[in-house]
Amino acid sequence: QVQLRESGGGLVQAGGSLRLSCVVSGHAFRTYTSAWFRQAPGKEREFVAAINYNGVYTYYEDSVQGRFTISRDSFLNTGYLQMNSLQPGDTAVYYCAASPNFKMGVKESTWFDYWGQGTQVTVSS
Repeated sequence: QVQLRESGGGLVQAGGSLRLSCVVSGHAFRTYTSAWFRQAPGKEREFVAAINYNGVYTYYEDSVQGRFTISRDSFLNTGYLQMNSLQPGDTAVYYCAASPNFKMGVKESTWFDYWGQGTQVTVSS
């Protein structure tokens, strides 16, 4: 059974940065695609970024392109989301997700089989 646990969320002022981490246990994470999604109050969960198993391929939602960076350390079974130039519109619960498959550009949450519990990110203006 694959288990994911996020950390690193918090309260930050607009323009600030946060780094989220996602520790994966229970499976060889190095073979999985990992991704980040977020859900703001009253809104649907939306895709943020994804990275393939070896880190060669990444893709992002347009609204975070150039500000967020997804990465991974497969030896540590950990994924990361570096978030810079944060804006109040980035306020949400952030979830990490994993899938045994990869397809460039896939943003549907149904593609991902495993999910963490989420970590709250709040950006004040």
